[in-house]
Amino acid sequence: MINKVTLIGNLGGDPEIRTLDNGTLVGRFSLATNESYKDKAGEWQTQTEWHNVVVWRDLAERAKSLKKGSTVYVEGKISYRKYTDKDGVEKTITDIVANLFRLLDKREGGGAYESRIPSSEPANMAGSRHSSSDAPALAHADAPVVAEGDDLPF
Repeated sequence: MINKVTLIGNLGGDPEIRTLDNGTLVGRFSLATNESYKDKAGEWQTQTEWHNVVVWRDLAERAKSLKKGSTVYVEGKISYRKYTDKDGVEKTITDIVANLFRLLDKREGGGAYESRIPSSEPANMAGSRHSSSDAPALAHADAPVVAEGDDLPF
């Protein structure tokens, strides 16, 4: 079974970071993704979806550096939770529980993206600068490194 979500979007506000009673950090932020399409009349329309993103522990600490409007790449899973409001109505909330995120900012003077990664991460996790036609470098700690031009292992 797979429960995996990948999003690239813009933060709707600064992350809210708090410490639970047991000392664990948890952060929340909203992320807007946009999809453009032509309607029946041939006019371009943009549909915006808002996602609630939750980050835990070290990711919550790193999320303190995010700001409203930042472009962020997020990987995680969909999580549903229910609660009963003060009027006794049961509500369901959908969250994206992130296990990885990368801040993607346009560099000054050009259209290229830069993936910013804190220096505390291993060197093989570091992002590099790319032309505007390239996707930002992203890596997981447990992902194999494949040299450019190598065939995929499947």
